[in-house]
Amino acid sequence: MSIPAATLMTALRSGHSTSPRLTWYGPDSERVELSGRVLDNWVAKTSNLLQDELDAEPGMAVRLDLPAHWKSFVWALAAWQLGMEVVFDETPADLLVTDKPDDAGAGFDAVVAVPLAALAMRWPGELPSGVVDYAAEVRSHGDVFMAHNEPDAELPAVRGASALSHEALIEGFASAQEPGVRLLVRAADGLESCLSASLGAWKGDGSVVLVHPDLEVTEHLLENERVSRP
Repeated sequence: MSIPAATLMTALRSGHSTSPRLTWYGPDSERVELSGRVLDNWVAKTSNLLQDELDAEPGMAVRLDLPAHWKSFVWALAAWQLGMEVVFDETPADLLVTDKPDDAGAGFDAVVAVPLAALAMRWPGELPSGVVDYAAEVRSHGDVFMAHNEPDAELPAVRGASALSHEALIEGFASAQEPGVRLLVRAADGLESCLSASLGAWKGDGSVVLVHPDLEVTEHLLENERVSRP
């Protein structure tokens, strides 16, 4: 039986697959829109990078040392699809994914550097020895993810303010949202909170507009993106 995260990805790439599912507003007029199909494509490539290049397996833990951003959403979904535990706090983990690789400590099997600029094709500058450049590596991986090992739904999925298994990920971690919502999510609320809200929107066949903390949420933005109103 598929774990809930895998079932969610199937739904996102199958139903209304060309409709926006994740829209990101960042600094310097940056706007990135991912349909269900494109979001699934990024998640599949990242899951394949984890499995094939980093030897990640169900039950392993990945610490996401990233702000709320469309790429950190991709990483969380990829790890969950693989059956991994996503770590939001400072407790030990097998892998580290970060936008600050120079500050990465020891104790990880692998460290992955993620440049947050939308069009980045590689890390801007030199990386510490052994650090994987996500932008340079991810595009070479397959668009379809096939797990080598079927994950157990009772394995841990979330470690942070919440601690839940994969079985409870969608029902227990995702916050309640209206069906079909076009949800405004503020990145300033932090990655764990933003993912909880977004999973709730996707669970109900909705979509997400994620906004960088430095960007003003104007009436024009809300109307242009057709954000749901209370």
